[in-house]
Amino acid sequence: MSLPVLHLLADSGVPYVICARAWAKDLLAAMPAKGFIPMKGKAWEDARSIRAWRRKHATDSRGLLLPDSLTSALSFKLAGLQSAGYQDDGRSLLLTWPLAKPEPRPHAVEHWYGLAIHALHQWSVTPARSKPGASLNLPLLPRHQAEAEDTMRLNGLQAKKFVLISPTATGLHHGKVKVWPHFAALAHCLNAAGWRVVMCPPPNEREAAIRNAPDAELLSPLGLGSFAALASRSALVICNDSGVSHLAAATGTRQLTLFGVTDPNRTGPWTSNAWCMGSITDWPTLDAVVQQTLDLLRNPAS
Repeated sequence: MSLPVLHLLADSGVPYVICARAWAKDLLAAMPAKGFIPMKGKAWEDARSIRAWRRKHATDSRGLLLPDSLTSALSFKLAGLQSAGYQDDGRSLLLTWPLAKPEPRPHAVEHWYGLAIHALHQWSVTPARSKPGASLNLPLLPRHQAEAEDTMRLNGLQAKKFVLISPTATGLHHGKVKVWPHFAALAHCLNAAGWRVVMCPPPNEREAAIRNAPDAELLSPLGLGSFAALASRSALVICNDSGVSHLAAATGTRQLTLFGVTDPNRTGPWTSNAWCMGSITDWPTLDAVVQQTLDLLRNPAS
């Protein structure tokens, strides 16, 4: 959901370096960043990595902190960066350009975009646009596309003839499981209707995926960029409110996203090609999801 900010910086003539967890490097490899610094979430180590990059490239840099964490603000401060970010829990002491969080809280895309607009104005840069576009527009590399095609060929999959499900979601949200409880029955119903149902979880979620949807075909793990390319070739992605939902949104893939403990208005997929079911307090029923899925598959242009 940070993609609109990266597009804004580039289009406003502001070169940027991405500081993020190592897994994001492959996903964002086609973005026109000037560099990528892997972060570990440990303030001193991350600060050393940032300082080392700055010494090597001898650039005058400023920081834009999208995460609300104290650790990220401290890392940038220790690295000698003047930074813009949302003030929270003492973070304002670490920020050069603090911004109060908007109330009510908007969607996460708008939340981060508003911060980027604030930072550009503080830096005397005219923003290329004032609001995020309707699409995330994630560019992918040719190797991402090739790896997705290889996976399809090895498994006998045809574009738009399979359903990609993601029956897992890591962590808890306010102590509640973020996984819709009926993926096994859904996969069984779709198989019976003549659809191939596949899943491609990362290695650490493999066992949970098999347990949650034993009737789905298990594909070998892919990097995030190649997974996004595979998702774009599916007829439909069905997932929880998770990273998979945002990967599908980033490529404009049709998706059905299921909510039960998180807020669609805050963290739902940023795309016009998504159908969201459920709410922050109630999961959708199996019957309702099966009916919606079959309707979407029967009407690919809807």
